[in-house]
Amino acid sequence: YENDLAKLGKASIQELSKFKGIGEAKAISIIAGLELGLRRKESPAEERLKVTASRDAYLYLQNTFSDLNHEEFWILLLDRSNRIMGKHLISKGGQAGTVADPKIVFKVALEHNAASIVLAHNHPSGNLNPSDSDDKITRSLVTSGQMLNLLIADHLIFGHNNYYSYRDQERI
Repeated sequence: YENDLAKLGKASIQELSKFKGIGEAKAISIIAGLELGLRRKESPAEERLKVTASRDAYLYLQNTFSDLNHEEFWILLLDRSNRIMGKHLISKGGQAGTVADPKIVFKVALEHNAASIVLAHNHPSGNLNPSDSDDKITRSLVTSGQMLNLLIADHLIFGHNNYYSYRDQERI
């Protein structure tokens, strides 16, 4: 087929099966692979939400934290344009706390080539005030992120239909 994928895409199972080493199953696999390539090309590119303010991250994560009766710690992964690449659960805890291991936070961020991350956790009590442990983990992650050149863009605490932003309070 002279290295022409368009010609190869028009070939039938019977035509492909004439080649040495290509049986019916292999021919079907080749045709299926070419069809998947066509469908991928026709699929619209996914539009990713851009985080320009704490409210953008809050709205994106709001359903994640709604109705939880225990604490969870999540991170949002952002690319260089501050577009959301994904969200990842770091830990689940009890009603009074959860542990956010910095090694896990940065492992996930580095594996996904994130440029920056937004930290987020909830307080099932609805109290939006950061605890001493919230402040400590935030400082620790910000400092570690600076060494890795991985920005902690914000840390959000979710309460009942509201949130607290360390960035908005100029604490990051």
